[in-house]
Amino acid sequence: MCGIFCLLTLSPAQFQQDKTVNEHLKRRGPNSSRDLTVTGRNSCCRCLFSAHVLHMRGLLTPQPVQDSSGNVLVWNGEIFGGLPVMPEENDTAVVSERLSSCNSPSEILSVLSTLRGPWGFVYYQKAEDALWFGRDYFGRRSLLWKFDAEVNTLTLTSVAANGPAYSAWQEVPAAGLYRIDLEAVTDAGSVTFEVYPWAHEGDDVLSTCSETTSVPAGCTAVMNQAGLVLTSPVCRLNMSIPKSLDETAVYSNSHLPVKELEQLLSSKEKNEEVNGLVDVLSEAVRRRVQSLPFRAQDDSPTDDQAAVAILFSGGIDSMILAALADRHIPAGQPIDLLNVAFKLQEPKMQKESAKKPKKHKNKPSDSKTDGADTQTFSPFDVPDRITGKAGLKELQDLNPERRWNFVEVNVTQEELQEMRRERVCHLVHPLDTVLDDSIGCAVWFAARGVGFINDQRSFTSSAKVILTGIGADEQLAGYSRHRVRFKTSGHEALIQELAMELGRISSRNLGRDDRVIGDHGKEARFPYLDEDVVSYLNSLPVWEKADLSLPRGVGEKLLLRLTARRLGLGPSAVLPKRAMQFGSRIAKMEDGREKASDKCTRLLIG
Repeated sequence: MCGIFCLLTLSPAQFQQDKTVNEHLKRRGPNSSRDLTVTGRNSCCRCLFSAHVLHMRGLLTPQPVQDSSGNVLVWNGEIFGGLPVMPEENDTAVVSERLSSCNSPSEILSVLSTLRGPWGFVYYQKAEDALWFGRDYFGRRSLLWKFDAEVNTLTLTSVAANGPAYSAWQEVPAAGLYRIDLEAVTDAGSVTFEVYPWAHEGDDVLSTCSETTSVPAGCTAVMNQAGLVLTSPVCRLNMSIPKSLDETAVYSNSHLPVKELEQLLSSKEKNEEVNGLVDVLSEAVRRRVQSLPFRAQDDSPTDDQAAVAILFSGGIDSMILAALADRHIPAGQPIDLLNVAFKLQEPKMQKESAKKPKKHKNKPSDSKTDGADTQTFSPFDVPDRITGKAGLKELQDLNPERRWNFVEVNVTQEELQEMRRERVCHLVHPLDTVLDDSIGCAVWFAARGVGFINDQRSFTSSAKVILTGIGADEQLAGYSRHRVRFKTSGHEALIQELAMELGRISSRNLGRDDRVIGDHGKEARFPYLDEDVVSYLNSLPVWEKADLSLPRGVGEKLLLRLTARRLGLGPSAVLPKRAMQFGSRIAKMEDGREKASDKCTRLLIG
């Protein structure tokens, strides 16, 4: 993973990189930093490239990469398929070599269409005097842009900054690739993007382009004249609607007790759909936990030092990731389970009880020293902490030989306010809602991995790879809004809602989460958004994935719950969905009257 940056200037004026933005980029890539400036055919046109590398694959490859022909690449991504990458190879070098052999736009599209995995990039093609950039199909890597008409500059960057001077930033839509003819735009004095959209065969690409491309003020976007497209890496969503109720009537009683529901889950374990999901999801996790720095694979890790961590609530999404990671990570290596909690207010009765010796302000209570009262209030016993500990017990039963580092990340209101002001507000930007604040802060603290293990010992996670469960709810009808849509308008409306979820996941979630996790010099990886996983789920009719006539904790993400049972998981298979902001209790720290979609004043600077 990297922090990448490109400043395109179309005038002879001097230009330099913003120091604040540069500092934020450096945090993403602590292993190598380098700048490179190239001049276009028109000497007024210059590109300043800057890249800060987090070494994740093969041998360390400093960026920007410039080949013998003068082409320049800054790459923030991982190749998990499509192009062969040997263990000792770095994917940046592999992509650069492939792009260097391209002589036409169609060849560049062909290379990038074959890639499987997350990416964002900027590429200067010297022979054509053209600048290419874009994000993968789901937008799993952040890329922002802004155009400054006063000085005629376009800036592209992985992360920006917040404040009055930075209000123009937008996320580059994950709608396809963008190409700038540098000679033409220098002569014109304004920027026009040629768009090469993602598309399935038979799509109306003109309407797709106009609907998904929002560009900075002062710029224009046009569909490329040849009508070329990037081939979608996933199949179309199955839009089938059941012909009759019999097709979905696997279970008819929506008020069955949980024990009987668990028996029903067990009874359907051996179906083909579960086998198929286990296969593709297991392979997706394998790719993401085994693609590590080449030399690190030969090192003997210490007792505590994990290479992989999981954002862990004990819910079904993170439990399945942990169970599958256990299959593919060598037995002697630990796995870090990052569990975040925001401090609860102490009940009045507890405040009035006898004072006890002071402890570390973020340290968990120790029942052995706090007396015999097992009901003693613990300010970090939020719902996700409770389910997390229960999930840990399930994993320990599943593999007692594995060292599971359950990292209790405890956050006080004072630390939340301090780090939101210093770090998180810059990373969430340009997103700005209450929900972005809550999720951004919770993920930032969890990904930092600073907390306690075994209840008492201070611990900092060493893992550079962080698995996250995003994408499961969006594809398997995990949100309460999906149940509402189904109950009011049936299967057709539910399918439309699920189609919309994946279409907007880049702008709602993924860019933000990449910026937040990357701030720690760590890399987010998303197994549920692996192209093969998405294609498999897209191929299934909706009633095979969810049955929302059943109660919460069973009907939503039904196929995933069956998969959990197949993997040997127990009570976690029937836990209802609980949003991170509520499970971690960060929402309780703020104004309870706020709506998730409201603008968040706490993110404002200046």
